[in-house]
Amino acid sequence: MKGGISNVWFDRFKISNDCPEHLESIDVMCQVLTDLINDEVKSGIKKNRILIGGFSMGGCMAMHVAYRNHQDVAGVFALSSFLNKASAVYQALQKRDGALPELFQCHGTADELVLHSWGQETNSALRALGVSTKFHSFPGLFHELSTGELEKLRAWVLAKLPGEMERPKE
Repeated sequence: MKGGISNVWFDRFKISNDCPEHLESIDVMCQVLTDLINDEVKSGIKKNRILIGGFSMGGCMAMHVAYRNHQDVAGVFALSSFLNKASAVYQALQKRDGALPELFQCHGTADELVLHSWGQETNSALRALGVSTKFHSFPGLFHELSTGELEKLRAWVLAKLPGEMERPKE
């Protein structure tokens, strides 16, 4: 942003949901993540046992990767994340065929960087396009993670992938 160097998943024209996406940089990262998913599948992990997710831009990337390129993963989580109003994700889902991975979203109501309403709008738009969604609001939470959020995410992961994260009995 404004010519400054930073570490981000992809380029943005601005932090807003009403501007175009920088698809060139998003697509580069989608390919990097696709290669990672393909490596996991080659190593023996079934694709329907893979969850894709992240915080902020990581959650946005997860939605791009899953809903544009890997609609057969187990699920998607996006924490304090949003898609632009004219996102390529929405365009891809209009042409979809078959079941879609469930979306789990959490967002703080006090987030001043990624507005809570942007997360809600993203969730509503994806639901209207056939995605099964869960949206959890966290009153007073800014652009950050909370223990409550992580506990809800953990429960969702365990429900999506039962048996994988249980500790062995001693």
